[in-house]
Amino acid sequence: QVQLVESGGGLVQAGGSLRLSCAASGRPFSNYAMGWFRQAPGKEREFVATITRTGGSTYYAVAVKDRFTISRDNAKNTVYLQMNSLKPEDTAVYYCAADFKYRGRHSLQEYDYDYWGQGTQVTVSS
Repeated sequence: QVQLVESGGGLVQAGGSLRLSCAASGRPFSNYAMGWFRQAPGKEREFVATITRTGGSTYYAVAVKDRFTISRDNAKNTVYLQMNSLKPEDTAVYYCAADFKYRGRHSLQEYDYDYWGQGTQVTVSS
């Protein structure tokens, strides 16, 4: 079992920044790729970003590329999502997730992931 706990959400004005954290426990952190997803009210949950086990490769949704940065600290069992230049359309509940399977590609789909956190709310005011 893996437990994932997100933190760092909150209310921020458009153009501002937030850094989300996701602390993992239960299994060696370096054994799994990590991802961030988000779900806005009335919408499907969508992919935001993913990072490989070593942190050597990342991939972003077009909507957040060049504004958000995913990173991880395997010594601290934590993955981060630095969000800059926030827009009202970034308002959502943000979830981190863990993928244990070794793939020849980035983990971009919800069904790629085995464990999920409870989510943290990010609200961007205009």
